[in-house]
This record gives sequence, structure tokens and C-alpha cells, in this order.
Amino acid sequence: MTEFQAINNILSNPSEGKKVRVRGWIHRIRKTGKLIFAVIRNESGIIQAILFRDNLPTEEFELAKSTLIESSVVVEGRLAKDERAPGGYEIRVEHFEVVGAAEKFPITKDQSDEFLLDNRHLWLRSRRMSAILKVRSTIFNEIRNYFQGLNYYEVQSPVFQSGACEGGSTLFEVPYFDSRDKVYLTQSWQLYAEAMMFGLERIYTIGPAFRAEKSRTRRHLTEFWMAEVEAAWLGNAEMMELAEGLVTHLVKSVIEKNPQELEFLERDISILKEIELPFPRYKYAEILDMLNAKGLELEWGADLGYTEEKMLTQELRTPIFITHFPRAKGFYHRVDPEDDKVVLCHDLLAPEGYGEIIGGGEREWRLEILMKRIREFDMEPEQYDWYLDLRRYGSVPHSGYGLGIDRTVAWIVGEEHIKNVIPFPRTMRRYTP
Repeated sequence: MTEFQAINNILSNPSEGKKVRVRGWIHRIRKTGKLIFAVIRNESGIIQAILFRDNLPTEEFELAKSTLIESSVVVEGRLAKDERAPGGYEIRVEHFEVVGAAEKFPITKDQSDEFLLDNRHLWLRSRRMSAILKVRSTIFNEIRNYFQGLNYYEVQSPVFQSGACEGGSTLFEVPYFDSRDKVYLTQSWQLYAEAMMFGLERIYTIGPAFRAEKSRTRRHLTEFWMAEVEAAWLGNAEMMELAEGLVTHLVKSVIEKNPQELEFLERDISILKEIELPFPRYKYAEILDMLNAKGLELEWGADLGYTEEKMLTQELRTPIFITHFPRAKGFYHRVDPEDDKVVLCHDLLAPEGYGEIIGGGEREWRLEILMKRIREFDMEPEQYDWYLDLRRYGSVPHSGYGLGIDRTVAWIVGEEHIKNVIPFPRTMRRYTP
């Protein structure tokens, strides 16, 4: 019996009259009296199958006539050239088998975003979602390849944590047995990463993060995925070089490994190919001037949110760094020794209006100053006693950053909304299916 073959392999090396055997799902089907056109889909692509009444046993042809889209099937036949078919070839079917018959599929051609989210478990079968998820898979894999190539170690941190890293207002509190202490879902691995860094020096992780932000923009999720890195002996400027190296590596890898997906998604890869190192760098104060010149009235300390970042980047074709934010950016950031109003940190903004995809910086590594910074943020040093221990026993300068993977995928594939680049998005108002 002929072995099952991947559709892309069949179409990449076609041979007229070759016997082929394919299994997959019916993507489209059109029926006439003595002829049935079926487009078969599996993870590798689509191919047209032609069923002639005279070429099949009667029961198989009648079965095909009653088969609906998304039924799983096996077809066997011979390749025939046809320029009208997807890929230029079709299967003239000699055997047709239904593995799992489908009921009437609820998703038709034109559906609202909410309907597709309600039926996400079925919409994941769409060619668009499949293309995006293939790019997403490449990005996850290439993050690992990038850091492994630099001799970084992959480690993991707990999802249940007892303190805030990015601000208490965005914490998800969860019950934890009979504990009297408050426990939260992780916002970031950073505090724990700093502990592991002292043993391994160069570390990274890929994991979920949770933030209870009441934001309804195209780039916010309550559950999202981060690639985070921490390294001893590196300053903010060196960490920025590591960040831009990762981003360019991801862009080049997707262009090389997912050309068909990018083409299907109608992504203009000429824009992605223009990206070059180094990325432009601007201080926060310069960015305020640039935005105010565009008609805004921002004062020192103003947050740069979605609106401001979109205004900054929608005409750009390459990412940019923003550095030297006000010291309120985070208690763990090291204050600039040359200007105590700012800290040594950076955000990386993707172009074309996508905005921030990376946030990072140099950590305050001296005990006394870190304790002052914690109090400056009206936090209790006792809550971070174990974290302060890291400064009591052989502390060193170190830096790190976090890359928002979902935002990065959205930018690279040119998807307007972040909810469309993750299998099951979680937002303010959605936690099912």
C-alpha cells in the first residue's frame, strides 16, 4: 500500500500519473451529478482532489456526496496536471474513505471577531491560524537557538509568587491552601532570575506571565508569553546589543523558514528585510520632545502608552530603543550615576505602529541603595528579604530584559491584534474556551 505523503512534498516534486495517498480534512467541496471537487487540507498544505463517478466504487462516490467540510478523510489516486488547481496539480481519486464524518461546520466565510473567539477551538483549523502558529513555533524555537548559541542556560521560575515585580495594581491574587500570606500569579521571572544568575551567570527562560491590566488595546493580554534573560557582568548598553541581536535573528529566521506562511498572510517581507543593526537609540527626554512636536502635551514622567508608541513608530521601518526613563520606571533599575532623575533601562519599540516588544535594564546591585529604592516605591523591604540577600552575599553588576513573544509574533506576521497570534487568548473579558 502506498504510504501517506505530505501535501507540500507532493506538490514540490510532482510527477504526472504518480500514485499518491493523502490524509487530512475537507477544506472545501463542490458536488455535481457525476463529479466532486474536494480540496484536502492537512498541516503541510492543500491539494485538490477530483472524484469521478466512473473511477470509484458506487458506495464510495455516494459517501463522498454526503460528506461535509471538516470531515477527516483518506484519498488515494494519481496526480494530474491542472493549472487551475492549487499548486498546479490535482489527485484523480481512485479510493475515498471517511475517517471521521463532520456535522455542519458552524464557521462560514464571513464571521465576526467575537464569533471566531467563541469558536476558537474550531477556528484554529483555519489556514490563517495555522500559518500564524507555524511562525510562532519558529520564533519559540529560534529564541532557544539564539541563546544556546551564546552559551546561555535555560532555567525556569515559579508561577506562584509572593511579591510584585511590575507593580501591585496588576497582580492576580490566587488562594493558596490555608496560607495567610498573599500569593500571586507571576508578572515576570526577574526577581527569581537574579537568584539563579549568581550560579549560572547567563540564563534565559520562556514562560507565561500574568498581568491584571484593565487595558483593551490591540497589544494587551492578561496571560501572555515572555522570553526573559539575565546576565552577570553586563550593563544596560550590552544588554541592548543582546536584545537587538535576538530580534534580528528572529526576523531573519522567520523570513528563511516561513516564506509560504508570510506570503499567505500577505506580509510585506521587504520591510522586514530592511531591518539592520544597530537600532536607533533615543533618551526618554528626546522622545517627549518628539511627541510634543507632534501636538501632544506630555510632561516629565508621563507614561508612554499605546497611543504614544503608535504615534512614534507607525511611520518607522526599523525598531528603536528608548532609554533613560524617569526613576519611577522600576525599583530594581539602577539610577544613572550621571543623572539621578533617570535609570539605566531600555524599551525596544517595534516599527509600523506595533510599539513596545522589549523592556529591560541594569539592576541595582548594591544593598543599601536597593533598600532605599524599595522604600521610595512605598514597599516593605521585609517582603523582599530573600531578594535583598542576593545583595548581601557577593553581589555583582547585572542586567536583563523581557521580550513579549506574542507582540513580536504580531509584528513579524503583520497581524493587527495580539489576540490573533495566540491559540487561546485571555483578555479582560475572555477566559473561555
